[in-house]
Amino acid sequence: MGIISSGFHGKRRTGNPALPQGQYETESFPVLTAGPAPYIARADWEFFITTETGQRRAWSWDEFMALPQVDIRTDIHCVTSWSKLGTSWRGVSLDALFEDVETTSEFTTAHSYGGYTTNVPLQDLLDGQAWVAWEFDGEPLERAHGGPARLLVPHLYFWKSAKWVNGIELTPHDVPGFWESNGYHIYGDPWREERYS
Repeated sequence: MGIISSGFHGKRRTGNPALPQGQYETESFPVLTAGPAPYIARADWEFFITTETGQRRAWSWDEFMALPQVDIRTDIHCVTSWSKLGTSWRGVSLDALFEDVETTSEFTTAHSYGGYTTNVPLQDLLDGQAWVAWEFDGEPLERAHGGPARLLVPHLYFWKSAKWVNGIELTPHDVPGFWESNGYHIYGDPWREERYS
């Protein structure tokens, strides 16, 4: 991975119960990326799930769009301390994608186009907690923010919401991803301020 781009705006705000400790609210949508933003044409896009036994499910863009689509309104919290409240997304629930997947694994690694990875426990992806989102604020998700689609796991720090997501690998152990291997917390709960290991 290469240069880390930054985008930090806004002022630190305290006393808002919607903000975890150490966060400030911003009206902008800062960009923090490890490496260049890959370009993925929707015609070439694929989302896969692989299990610990090697079984693989995959969806093309058209197959993905034919799945039930849901609107999500949620707060997001970046480890660099900004939070954006009341964001609007549209996408497919991980519950729908995992519907026919049989596994005994408790852990996953999210893989992105461009090589980025991050680990998320399986239980944090299910029960209405995570989505593959392709629309933000009523518009197709911009490439800088992970378009054509990104993982959305808003109850964890936003580095867990992998941009340009390509798939989910079920793993027998908790395998640190890119940022977790570079000092970030293995789990990343903003309400416990789990920024670094």
